[in-house]
Amino acid sequence: MVSRVTAARSRFSTRRAAGASSAVHRVDGLLLVAVAALLLIGTLLVWSSSRTWAPGATGLVKKHLLNVGIGVALAVAAATVDHRVLRAYTPLVYGGALLGLILVVTPVGSEVNGAHSWIMLGGGFALQPSEFAKLGLALMLAMLLAQPADGDDRPRGLGVMTALAVAALTMGLVMMQPDFGTTMVLAVITAGVLILGGLRKRWIILLALAVAAAGAAVWFLGVLKPYQVARFTAFIDPATDPRGVGYNSTQSLNAVGSGGLFGKGLFGGGQTMGRFVPEQHTDFVFTVAGEEFGFLGSVTVVMLLGVVLLRGLRIARQCEDRFGMLVAGAIVCWLGFQTLINVGMTIGIMPITGLPLPFVSYGGTATFANMIAVGLLQAIHMRERHPV
Repeated sequence: MVSRVTAARSRFSTRRAAGASSAVHRVDGLLLVAVAALLLIGTLLVWSSSRTWAPGATGLVKKHLLNVGIGVALAVAAATVDHRVLRAYTPLVYGGALLGLILVVTPVGSEVNGAHSWIMLGGGFALQPSEFAKLGLALMLAMLLAQPADGDDRPRGLGVMTALAVAALTMGLVMMQPDFGTTMVLAVITAGVLILGGLRKRWIILLALAVAAAGAAVWFLGVLKPYQVARFTAFIDPATDPRGVGYNSTQSLNAVGSGGLFGKGLFGGGQTMGRFVPEQHTDFVFTVAGEEFGFLGSVTVVMLLGVVLLRGLRIARQCEDRFGMLVAGAIVCWLGFQTLINVGMTIGIMPITGLPLPFVSYGGTATFANMIAVGLLQAIHMRERHPV
């Protein structure tokens, strides 16, 4: 009897070990390596850009490492969830994100850099609900458009209208903060999911016209804050006020250009040490890469981000489950557009917005949301290749 029990335990342990081993082998290794490399580079850049003014030589980088550690734990947790099961709980996830957006525009929220986008938690920590709104909207839109019409591969009309209403509500709450940069990301997520979902061309044309009309209304009706208008003015012509609204653009280009081909070396950037470019550890972290790692280092960062996006596209393309495909596609649209805007604004081809560089910039909530997104990509990849 004892021998039978022992044998049964041995077989159970063997199956459990085999299951754990197979789960590890199902992980998208290239995606994992690219994200890990970006997190490492980001930590070095945050350290370099903050060491001359943060409390202690490593004060800010320690907090950044804590955020990265929490983000990795959240990614692992997300990767263990079957995305097909997550679909049933998507309304709860979206509802939580929506509640955060509502709270932030009440007296509970706090204003930082002109945007009422934060909830202060104490102890130097803060929460930015709009980052989780990207994730919540991506999941909600995927759920609404995952069920096509009978006998067709296109989404149902009711699903499309509901999706547009959900997107409008989310973007409206974010614009109340106001956070125009995040609103653009949400709009791109919405457009990406609608296109991937098989929306008819006439709908796409009508929506594009509606977005253009809404953008014109926002501009001519004075919805944008003065500092947001100034950013667009500086983008069109930074030389108009190089010490005022054009200062960030001018100094950013100087920092990136001064790095040359190979850069000045880590901790060797004069522009970085002198803090000539504001917010170099967050929105303008790419300027640190340009100055200290040079053109080759900057290209390496962009290539690593490109690997993340390509792996995400591959996961979406190979996914036979419609919900998983739309979620993966939405994540690629989100991270890709944010990368384009952040890198573009540092080299003068995009207007300045408060969007961090994914996996590289310093940040708490943004890091958490990005890592959860990577965890979801891994979850979709593992279960589509090896169904459970």
